Amino acid sequence: MDGSDCGFKRIEEMANPSVSERLSELLRPVAETVTPAIEKWLDVAGAPAPLVEAMRYVTLNGGKRLRPAMVFFSAETVAEPDSWRADPSPAAVAVEMVHCYSLVHDDLPAMDDDTLRRGRPTAHVRFGEAMAILTGDALLTRAFEVLRRGLSAEAVVAELVAELAAGAGPAGMIAGQVADMGLCPVPPGDEGRRYIHMRKTAALIRAAARMGGICAGADAAQLRALGEFGEHVGLAFQITDDLLDATGAAEVVGKTPGKDAQAGKRSYAAELGVEAARRRADELTESACQAADALGPRAARLQQLAKCLAGRQH
Repeated sequence: MDGSDCGFKRIEEMANPSVSERLSELLRPVAETVTPAIEKWLDVAGAPAPLVEAMRYVTLNGGKRLRPAMVFFSAETVAEPDSWRADPSPAAVAVEMVHCYSLVHDDLPAMDDDTLRRGRPTAHVRFGEAMAILTGDALLTRAFEVLRRGLSAEAVVAELVAELAAGAGPAGMIAGQVADMGLCPVPPGDEGRRYIHMRKTAALIRAAARMGGICAGADAAQLRALGEFGEHVGLAFQITDDLLDATGAAEVVGKTPGKDAQAGKRSYAAELGVEAARRRADELTESACQAADALGPRAARLQQLAKCLAGRQH
């Protein structure tokens, strides 16, 4: 590694409160920008009040805002704001709405059957299963409306819609959930783990990084580098999630720990062991930093984000 501030530390060297604090500081400006924007877009004329209440419950109750940060940080990596093709804010709102919808549906009794999310009762526990399903549906469809109504450049809108649909769709996030639920054949070993997590988690993070690049006017090479960065970060993020599920406490991670193991879910922690899973997350984070090197010194904040995510405790 060169001296580009991408010197990598192992997860166990970083896993301390200061890492979580640095991550919070890094993401706080994004949250302060995106959360009011989400709230604005949840003011839907004609929508039933109970539905809007549920949509607000699942989108405005915290969360890291990682995917919006990927949008903004990728845009600033490509170019200065005054030369961007489009404001990244609608893209950041849209990708976070899709992410929140996916959490609502993942928690349903027919899926992961979880009762705790972000330290609070999950949507189906709070509002009932039918309303939870409809809340997820509403967020997914509203996300694409945000892109269309929030941006005026039709070419940019078309590219963003295609990118988000691919990341969240039947060959992306949905495919990952199908595989994770054991509803389709998956190869054994590392190939199968990668198939699940590349789609279930990394596909939407990859899309977020590329969407930021699209807003900023990235060329083909820059979009490839952003996509590669997003894939590596997404896989490392999922492994860290697996480790937290295996070793964390509910009051720290904000959701019920141990659920994946109880359900027999395939994870790096379960199939490789904790130490090997940590090493794999280290390797993927280093690969993410190397991919970002191709984007030049402006990628420093993306690299910082990757390293902080590897050391997070929740």
